[in-house]
Amino acid sequence: MDLRQLSPDLAVSPQIQPEDVPVLAQSGFKVLVNNRPDDEIGAIDHEVMAEAARAAGMEYHYLPFHPGQITPDLIEGFGEATSGKGPVIAFCRSGNRCTVLWALNQAGKLPEAELLQTAADAGYDLTGVMPLVASLAGKNA
Repeated sequence: MDLRQLSPDLAVSPQIQPEDVPVLAQSGFKVLVNNRPDDEIGAIDHEVMAEAARAAGMEYHYLPFHPGQITPDLIEGFGEATSGKGPVIAFCRSGNRCTVLWALNQAGKLPEAELLQTAADAGYDLTGVMPLVASLAGKNA
């Protein structure tokens, strides 16, 4: 597994396997967020991942994020799934979409430069979504 820490309570990862879920739970993760749509090549059916999470005692959220299709409901759902429930692991194909959703949820809470740097330190480039982050920051102010 390739876990990349964005905050003390949130790590993101490329695709994980059902057999990884018990290891994640044993490592202290309480919530699993799946941002990978079932219809992507190589994706594992979300019901399989939900069952693996349940069996490991983890809370599970399926929030499919198709590339380029960011919606207010998706942003809000990610925020609800990742706030205050314990350490969270979120995954998609590469971890980038999870990182985008994290940054959009942090708009107006953390400085934009910090969002960019945290993402870059984790291996993700958020420059393309920074106008949306700035717009949301203005609304959240």
